[in-house]
Amino acid sequence: MKYIDAEKVKSNMVIRLMLNKLLQSVFLLATLFGLIVLAVLIIRILSEGLSYIDFNFLTGKLSTNPERAGIMGAILGTLWLMAVVVPVTMFLGIGTAIYNELYASKSRFQQVIQTNIANLAGVPSIVYGILGMTIFVRALGFGNVVLAGGLTMSLLILPIVIVSSQEAIRAVPQHLSEASYGLGATKWQTVKKIILPAALPGILTGTILALSRAIGETAPLVVLGIPALLLPFPGGILDKFTVLPMQIYYWTIDSSLVDDYAYLASATIIVLLTMLFLLNAVAIIIRNKFQQRY
Repeated sequence: MKYIDAEKVKSNMVIRLMLNKLLQSVFLLATLFGLIVLAVLIIRILSEGLSYIDFNFLTGKLSTNPERAGIMGAILGTLWLMAVVVPVTMFLGIGTAIYNELYASKSRFQQVIQTNIANLAGVPSIVYGILGMTIFVRALGFGNVVLAGGLTMSLLILPIVIVSSQEAIRAVPQHLSEASYGLGATKWQTVKKIILPAALPGILTGTILALSRAIGETAPLVVLGIPALLLPFPGGILDKFTVLPMQIYYWTIDSSLVDDYAYLASATIIVLLTMLFLLNAVAIIIRNKFQQRY
């Protein structure tokens, strides 16, 4: 019978408990550091920009005069951009995930595709901007309009939506689909009635995160040549446009010359965050509704 050294066991337990407490403290400090930085940033933005937000600012046109500048064109441009990004991303992203996970044969070629999709999620956003400029702006001749910007942003977040959707589909218990097949359902009926509703909360979670990234991206739009000058309000997907992140970007640059632009940028950040929270809230409500049902 092997002898157990009680003192050594006790010593190891003490070391493990101390290490556990140390790591808990480190993780707590890391969390607090992030929260403090975020709080300082939000407080500064609110203190600088809140007084600049009024009806004229929200409904006015862009202007070179900081006192008359408005962001209605940028707000409409952001909404039109999302009107292109959301359906394209959800249709292609979820459709690709369903095919790869449920229909495609498990071959080496399929593994290569899966690896490339996962790698595309880490490609810098400016690369997608160059791709969008080459294909949509120049090759297809769209120009720097809402449609070109929306399709470029869709390419940017498609890998995220595909990967998250596949993970959500894999998480659906296999016995649900087996029971559906046992009752005589076809594969598409099983996917439509069983797998997709059960996976929808996870799919929507990944989509929400992806759309949050798209609504705040600037680099691809800079490459596409999206202006932040005096523009008429966009009224469709074939109109030229600007978006809130672009306006923030240019006003931040101009703040080195005129201090008022820094306050306008802070006010625009507040509006962008508000829009982001509202869009995410709607998506989260829809996700929670399906989560409770299934």
